Amino acid sequence: MKIREFQDRIEAIYLAKDQARGLEGTFMWFAEEVGELTRALRRNDDRANLEEEFADVLAWLSTLASMRGIDLATAVQKKYAAGCPYCKATPCSCQH
Repeated sequence: MKIREFQDRIEAIYLAKDQARGLEGTFMWFAEEVGELTRALRRNDDRANLEEEFADVLAWLSTLASMRGIDLATAVQKKYAAGCPYCKATPCSCQH
C-alpha cells in the first residue's frame, strides 16, 4: 500500500470520528500511541507487537495530517526526495 492509499484508507475509517473529537483530542491519542511504541521498543517486544504499535502511530499521524489538509505523500516527497534535507546526500553525511 502506498502512503496516499493508506491515508485515504484511514480517512475512510476514522476521519469523521477524529474530526468530531477535534485536533487537540486526536493529537492526545497520537501522543499516547507514541508512548506505547516507546514502551514496546524499550521492552524489546516481539515483532508482532512492534508492528502493531508502528502501524498505530502511522495511522494517528495520518489522520492528523488529513485533519489539517496535508497529503503525507506530497510532504514526504518535497522534504526527502533529494536525500537528507540538509546535506542532500544519501546516506546523510551531515551532523543533523
